[in-house]
Parts: sequence; C-alpha cells; structure tokens
Amino acid sequence: MPLMLVPLAISTGTLGLLVGALLAEGCVLVPYWRSLPADVFFSMRQDFGPRLYRFFAPLTTTATLLTIISALIEIVRPTHTARFSVAAAALLALVMVAFYGLYFKRANAAFAAGLFSQGELADELKRWARWHWVRVGIGLAAFAASLTGLATSWLIS
Repeated sequence: MPLMLVPLAISTGTLGLLVGALLAEGCVLVPYWRSLPADVFFSMRQDFGPRLYRFFAPLTTTATLLTIISALIEIVRPTHTARFSVAAAALLALVMVAFYGLYFKRANAAFAAGLFSQGELADELKRWARWHWVRVGIGLAAFAASLTGLATSWLIS
C-alpha cells in the first residue's frame, strides 16, 4: 500500500469499527433494553449509560475526525482519484454526529432522569431504535463511500 493511502486506510478502518459497534448496539442491546420493565431499565441505565458514552464518544470523534482529515488529504492530492467518495464519507460521518446533537443527547438525558412510565418508555425506546437504524444506515453509507475511495485510490496509485 502506498504511504499516501495510510491515513485513508486508517480512517476507513476506524469508521468501520464505529459502524460495527453501532450495528452491535442495534442488534443486541436495543432489543434487550426494549424487553426490560421500566424500573429495571432505569436502574441499569445508571450503569450502562455512562459506559456506553465513554465507549462511543471517543470512537465517534476519532472516526469522524480521521474521515474529515482523509477527505482533506484526498482533495489536495494532485490526482484527486477519490475525493468525491471520501468527501461523501466525511459529510455522512458529520451527519451521524449531528444526529447525536439533534436527538440522542436529549433522549439519553431523559432516560438517565427516568422520566418515562412503562408505556412511555416503550414508545421512546421504539423511537430511539428507529433513529438509531437511520444513523446506522448513514454510517454504512459513509463506510461504503470510504471503502470506495480507498479502493479507487489504491487501484489508481
């Protein structure tokens, strides 16, 4: 692999780790949370909520920043082989981050405060799951764009 592709390879791998973690959360944790009675969910949420944040915050930040840096590097490269794909990946990664600010931060704070009855919790977890799968879809598109950029750059270099 040419040295100039290392940042793109690292950012693609990190983005893939983030999307894989989000897939695991959606496939394993969310169905489990939705099966719990409200009192058990809120009790457990006090422990797993901060742990999930400590896991996802640095991974999301790192993947997003590396994807943006890779896009900037690709844009200034003389051959411009993958600038569209990598720029699309960076934009989609930013959209994923925006989802946190637009919905997940508020919803997670409401979970932490235990503001829902059993029925309200079921409705909010259903809404949370829907938004989560939209975010996963955007993440998969970002990862695919980054992989496309990496493959294109590798083949041309």
